[in-house]
Amino acid sequence: MDAEEVNERPWEGRPWDGQSVCVAGLGVSGRAAARVLAARGARVTIVDARDGEEQRGHAAELEARGVAVRLGDGESLPAGADLVVTSPGWRPDAPLLAAAAAAGIEIIGEVELAWRLRPEGAAPWLAITGTDGKTTVVRMLACMLTAAGHKAMAVGNVGTPIVEAVSEPYDVLAVELSSYQLHWSRSLAPYAATVLNVAPDHLDWHGSMDAYVGAKAKIFAPGCVAVYNADDDTSAALAERAEGVSRRIGFTLQVPRPGELGVVEELLVDRAFTDDPASQAAELAALGDVRPFAPHNVANALAAAGLARAFGAPPEAVREGLRAFVPDPHRIQHVADVAGVAYVNDSKATQPHAAAASLAAYDSVVWIAGGLLKGLDVDDLVRSCAGRLRGAVLMGRDRHRIAEALARHAPDVPVVDVPDTDTGAMDRVVAHASGLARPGDTVLLAPVGASFDMFANYPARGDAFIAAVERLSRDAR
Repeated sequence: MDAEEVNERPWEGRPWDGQSVCVAGLGVSGRAAARVLAARGARVTIVDARDGEEQRGHAAELEARGVAVRLGDGESLPAGADLVVTSPGWRPDAPLLAAAAAAGIEIIGEVELAWRLRPEGAAPWLAITGTDGKTTVVRMLACMLTAAGHKAMAVGNVGTPIVEAVSEPYDVLAVELSSYQLHWSRSLAPYAATVLNVAPDHLDWHGSMDAYVGAKAKIFAPGCVAVYNADDDTSAALAERAEGVSRRIGFTLQVPRPGELGVVEELLVDRAFTDDPASQAAELAALGDVRPFAPHNVANALAAAGLARAFGAPPEAVREGLRAFVPDPHRIQHVADVAGVAYVNDSKATQPHAAAASLAAYDSVVWIAGGLLKGLDVDDLVRSCAGRLRGAVLMGRDRHRIAEALARHAPDVPVVDVPDTDTGAMDRVVAHASGLARPGDTVLLAPVGASFDMFANYPARGDAFIAAVERLSRDAR
């Protein structure tokens, strides 16, 4: 049964006492949902297929709050469930979710639950989605809102579960939303929202590109200010097709037209939120205020500025917010300069769109790439960046697919294959990259693949790169 055919249940405004809720998944968002629902009197059962020491520790904490926990079985729907709240990692075709849909039981995610639990007068949401850049934009936006004098917080995938933040006395929430979360959202209506960009990703979860794009489209709810990327065809099309939005505001790396934010020489400017957009532009910040500087990060800054300005933040708050923003690690992070070569860690670039943006920031690159490609094609990426490549060092399970693309589209680029997977592999990768680089080059870790074939996660991969570069630097002194 399609999710849209599941029977509606008027949960909004209803007391939760005695309602039977199944929470699928013992992750951060699942535990937060279980705690909040139990505190409101619901009968909560949380289920997870895992049954390790960590899960048992979480189970003890939840059971002390009156939550029933079922470990080692993530497939069976608890009897009598009135509602299922699913964690983002659970695919729609998971047996438990399929059983709930077949039984006409409504399935929602933590984001939808948070929206329904908001108290009267709750903080409005400024929502961000996109294939890349979400975390950077939500943190930039929170800094801008704080600089404007608002009590604001970045929530969602950036740490604090939304369901725990909605009852706190904030003026406004900067909310990062993944396609998984939007898939299960039904009544979400942010004050303003943006789709930063759209490129193939998570297709194994959504089943098709159309379904992935459709999930992103849900963020442009009726009544919201739709902030779109005028340089991204899909983002622009989603904003244009969105029904009932109050206003459409574009951002671009070009000179902006009326109704857009953009770049004029060395300045970020606003021609949307001025008294006369046709003839006036408000100076927001300098390009030098964007850190780390790269074209795609300028676009991130403009997106955040568009949302902040939609909420009434003055131009000076945009500038102050960008200056206060501290970039997260593993995102085009400059590690060191060794013998005239820059070493940059962008371990977060786990798919082609992100890697392309990273590679475009540098003129001459020794590219470190590899990992799990998740079925994504890399030919367009390699074709677009071939002219920038001094060389490539490949690691990880799917490195052969990148090597094949390089052979097709950049046959003159020297390639080093590193099959090693032991703990010292990154040192050998960095050493090979150093051997290919020349003064003025950038050695760039932009893996284009997920990390789980060799590392616990992308931060662990980035940390290994940083440590290897630091050892290289010490040896070079």
